[in-house]
Amino acid sequence: MQRFSWLALTISIGALSALVACGNGEMEARSNGLVGSPAPAFTLTDSNGAQHNLADYRGKFVVLEWINHDCPYVRKHYGAGNMQNLQTSYAARGVIWLSINSSAPGKQGHFTPAEINRLQREKNAAPAAYLIDAAGTVGRAYGAQTTPHMFIINPEGAVIYQGAIDSNSSSDPAAIPGAENYVRRALDEALAGKAVSNSSTRSYGCSVKY
Repeated sequence: MQRFSWLALTISIGALSALVACGNGEMEARSNGLVGSPAPAFTLTDSNGAQHNLADYRGKFVVLEWINHDCPYVRKHYGAGNMQNLQTSYAARGVIWLSINSSAPGKQGHFTPAEINRLQREKNAAPAAYLIDAAGTVGRAYGAQTTPHMFIINPEGAVIYQGAIDSNSSSDPAAIPGAENYVRRALDEALAGKAVSNSSTRSYGCSVKY
């Protein structure tokens, strides 16, 4: 009985720790195993009212970036210009970059289209489009768990990378220069016709606010 009580106490403490972590909105998450599978199809409306169907980009590499401008981990990469640098440098090489927001109405990170466009201008963000997934349907289809959470789709429509933007899970922008940028490495390899050497990593950031 005493052993059972100690086990129950240990489990309770572990569960409480998990709840505290979720309450802080910070997490690391293993991706849900989409690599090598067809990317889930979707049609979403962007912040300017235009519709985007993933199938429209068949034949091109596509990056999906889950975003929440209120998240300190997103601020880390946008404040340092890291995300924008990726967006612009790979757009110049024909890559389609789509930012997706799956925050539900009333939750952190959910903005009106006008607010989104203002934030994007202020941050000099440069995706091909900022897509609104307020119902969370697309986020759940991909298993997006954090902001940021990154996915790369090849021209044949298969997921070839999923996970973190880089190897340092700190929210401090000073950590960026010393981190391995997983997205850059995966795109460089894929664009060179090579297999992606590290196709699935543990994403980090704020929990997606479904």
